[in-house]
Amino acid sequence: MRHGPRRFVGGLRVRLVVTFVLVALVSAVTATALAYRDARTAVLQRTQNTAVNDLRERVAVVAAGFDLPPDQRSLSRFAAEVSEGLGARVVVARHEDLSAVSDTYADTEGRVTAELRAAVRAGDGARFQRVEWRGEPYLVVGTPVTYADGDRRASGLEVFAITDLRAERDDTAALLDSVQEGIVPVVVAAALLALLAAGTVLRPVRKLGRATRELAAGDLGSRVAVRGHDELADLARTFNETADALQSSDAELRAQEAKARRFVADVSHELRTPLAAMAMVATVLEEDADQLPPDAARAARTVGAETARLSRLVEDLMEISRFDAGAARLNASETDLADTVRASLALRGWTDRVTLRLPEGVRAVVDRRRVDVIVANLVGNALKHGAPPVTVTLAVTGGDRVVLEVADRGPGLPPEARERVFDRFYKADEARTRTTVPAPAVPSSPGGVRGAGPGAGLDGGQGSGLGMAIALENARLHGGSIGVEARRPGGGAVFTLALPLRRTGGEGGE
Repeated sequence: MRHGPRRFVGGLRVRLVVTFVLVALVSAVTATALAYRDARTAVLQRTQNTAVNDLRERVAVVAAGFDLPPDQRSLSRFAAEVSEGLGARVVVARHEDLSAVSDTYADTEGRVTAELRAAVRAGDGARFQRVEWRGEPYLVVGTPVTYADGDRRASGLEVFAITDLRAERDDTAALLDSVQEGIVPVVVAAALLALLAAGTVLRPVRKLGRATRELAAGDLGSRVAVRGHDELADLARTFNETADALQSSDAELRAQEAKARRFVADVSHELRTPLAAMAMVATVLEEDADQLPPDAARAARTVGAETARLSRLVEDLMEISRFDAGAARLNASETDLADTVRASLALRGWTDRVTLRLPEGVRAVVDRRRVDVIVANLVGNALKHGAPPVTVTLAVTGGDRVVLEVADRGPGLPPEARERVFDRFYKADEARTRTTVPAPAVPSSPGGVRGAGPGAGLDGGQGSGLGMAIALENARLHGGSIGVEARRPGGGAVFTLALPLRRTGGEGGE
C-alpha cells in the first residue's frame, strides 16, 4: 500500500515515542548540567573558603613571632612554618626583593601570577585565583601581612599558598559520570512509557481508522465500540452516529432507486402493446399517404415518424432498466468483427457514406447484437452531427485488445460536451452542428417499428437521447470502454471502442 512506509516513519506512534524520549532526554541533560554546575561550584567554594581561612589563620600565628625586615634565611623559615600548618601546601613568601618557597623544588612562577601578586600588593585582604598549570588545576591564595598596631599598615610581606584541586576535579567528574550513566535508564523508561501511552491512545484510533476504511469500501454496517467518556469516545460516538445516518440515507436512496427502475420498466412494458398497435396504424397511413390530401399526408408521415421515435424511446428505456437492474446478459460467441461492422452499416444503408479500414481475420468473443448497437450509435452520430469523410478503423493493440475507431471531420466536441456525451438524455445538438445531409431511410423491423433494436436510435435530433449511454453500457458489459477526444489536426471528433480480444476454439456461448 502506498502510505505504508510513510505511516511507519511518520506515524503517530513514532512521533509520540520520539517526543517522549526527546523530552526525557532534554530533561535529563538539563538536570545533569545543572547538578554538575551546582556541585562543582559548591566543591570549589568550600575549598576556596577553607584555603583562605586556613592561610589567614596560619599566617597570623606564624607572623606574630616574625621580625621585620627579614633576611633570606628567616623568610625561608617563615614559608616552611606556614606550609607545615597548611598540610604541606607549597607556600611562597615575598618581601620586597626577597622571595622564599617552602618546597625548593616546586615551580611557582607558572602558578603565582603577576596579576594575583599585584592584587595582593594593592589590597588589604586575602585574594585567590584558580589557574591551570601543566594541564592540572590549582588554587592560589595570597594575603598581605599587616602590622598589628591598630592602623593595619602593610608590612610589605606577602604570603601565597598553592592548593592542588585535582581531588575536587576528580570528585565532580565522578559525579558527572554517575549522572550521565543514569540518563540511559531514564530514556529507556521514557520510551517504554511512551509505547504504553501510544498504545492506549492509538488503539481506539486504529479501530476508528479500520471502521472508516470499511465504511468507505461499502460496509455501511461498520461501527466502533464506545468506551469511556474522553475525546476519543466522543469521536467514536460521532462516527457511529454518522454511519447510522449514512446507512439510513443509503437504504432510502436504494429503495427510491429501485422504485424508479421498476416504474420505468413497468411504464415501458405497458407502452409496448399500444405502441405496437399505433405503429401498425402509422405504417398503413404512411403507405396510403400519397392518396391523401397534402395536409393529411403530412400529418400521417409526422405521426409515423413520432410513433417510431416513441417506440425507440420505449425500447431504450427498457434496455437501460435492464442494465440498471443488472439483468443484462451477454449472448457471446466468437465473431468476425469486420463482418459485424460491415453488416451493421449495410443494414442502415451507410456503407457508401463511410470509409472502412477493416483488416480481415480479427475475431473475438462478443455479443453480435450488442456490438451492432454500439456501431450504429457511433457511426450514426458521426454521420448526423459530424461531417464527411467518416472513417471506421479496426485494429488490434497490445495483442489483447481490439479497438474500433470512428472519426469524422465535423466541428468536434468541446471539453464540457466530451465529459457529458455519454450521459442519459444529453442532447449533442448543443455541442455539434447538424449537417444538412438528409437522413437515410432505415429499414423497418418486422413489427413495423423503425430501428435496429434498443439503443439504435441516434442521440440528439430525433433520437431518444439514450443511445450513447446504452452503447457505453454494452461496451462495459463486454469488459471494454468507449472514449471520445478531439481530432487533431483537421478537426472533428474521434470515438474509440476498446474491447478485450478473447477467443475460443469454436463457436459457442461464453
